[in-house]
Amino acid sequence: MTSQHVIATYVVETSLPLAAAAEVLAGEQSTGTFVRVERESDDLRARFAAQVHALEELPLTGGSPLPGSIGDPDQRRRARLSLRFPLDNFGPSMPNLLAAVAGNLFELKQFAAIKLVDLELPQAFAQRYPGPGFGVEGTRRLMNRSDGAMIGTIIKPSIGLSPAELAELVAQLAEAGVDFIKDDELQGNGPSAPLAERVRAVMPVLERHADRTGTKPMYAFNITDDIGRLAANHDLVVAAGGTCVMVCVNPVGLAGLEFIRRHATVPIHGHRAMLGAISRSDHIGIGFRAWQKLARLAGADHLHTNGISNKFYESDAQVLDSIAAVREPLLGLTPTVPVLSSGQWGGLAHATYAAVGTTDLLVLAGGGIHGHPDGPAAGVASMREAWESAALGETADAAFARSQPLRRAAELFGPVRA
Repeated sequence: MTSQHVIATYVVETSLPLAAAAEVLAGEQSTGTFVRVERESDDLRARFAAQVHALEELPLTGGSPLPGSIGDPDQRRRARLSLRFPLDNFGPSMPNLLAAVAGNLFELKQFAAIKLVDLELPQAFAQRYPGPGFGVEGTRRLMNRSDGAMIGTIIKPSIGLSPAELAELVAQLAEAGVDFIKDDELQGNGPSAPLAERVRAVMPVLERHADRTGTKPMYAFNITDDIGRLAANHDLVVAAGGTCVMVCVNPVGLAGLEFIRRHATVPIHGHRAMLGAISRSDHIGIGFRAWQKLARLAGADHLHTNGISNKFYESDAQVLDSIAAVREPLLGLTPTVPVLSSGQWGGLAHATYAAVGTTDLLVLAGGGIHGHPDGPAAGVASMREAWESAALGETADAAFARSQPLRRAAELFGPVRA
């Protein structure tokens, strides 16, 4: 049955009886209005109405209700609710899918909380959307890193360096053996360091390094812009020999990401900037599990998940669930690379590897590399040696006993997560 349906799962709170609340939601997001109308026939409803697929009551959180919600607070209940939407309602189109499963429903006053937490999509979406063009295997091939965690960094300071200063820093990082370097999401195409000038400064450095060593670190230039400028920005990078572009998924939208995916000839590094605006609250929005499926369909080869012990709001459990979600198979698409970032340093490698059990990860350390007491080269070495040790099954204590860069990192970034 699900082959011609989308199943959308929500967590809701309401003062209505749960079954009645489920019917309100199903009706609002498919055929219904607040009264039955003349042409809403039984045959039409049978073909196009959303149906309640599953309903499971959950404990209340005690959180404040959404503004404007109605009903007796003493009657409030919480539930995990799945609705089955006929594919005929919107076809395999992500913008129109979102209008159905995440449209007016957030405004319904019958709900004190409502969050879209997961989606089950039919194969028709994979037939329309190609998904990642490179993924794990293609990324490893381009950066010449066949195994082990892919170690990367973000340019720091995140904004303010001149193109010449940027080139000097990239040369240091390349010599240190880093696999991947990226622009910060703040560094787009501003007047102080335009994209074209950054490309002209950085790419000769990487090409010279590749000529000497046979390996060219992957640099993700941030091409985020108006949709009409994405292709030209991409082409500017590729013409100079670049091997990756970065797109902030939410600012350009899923349609923008899908547009550049069909044009791109290099991997797309998908940054999740603005995700907290739609996912942070337990009471409203779209959860990461649902969102990441759409970003992968739209073509993200790499997708940020955060890392454990991060500086943001997510717990370790939430981060690990996000990493697992990105690694789960999706409609036969090429696997996307989970990108671990935010507060990462070598002392988190063993705990992370123990939890996720893979090195098919891109691990980014900004301060963890640039802020190392002995400089960026030692920062890269501390990350590399920690992840190699973790993958070998060694203890964190064994890694620290052998690696001076890791011990020095702990002096600043500790304590170590074993």
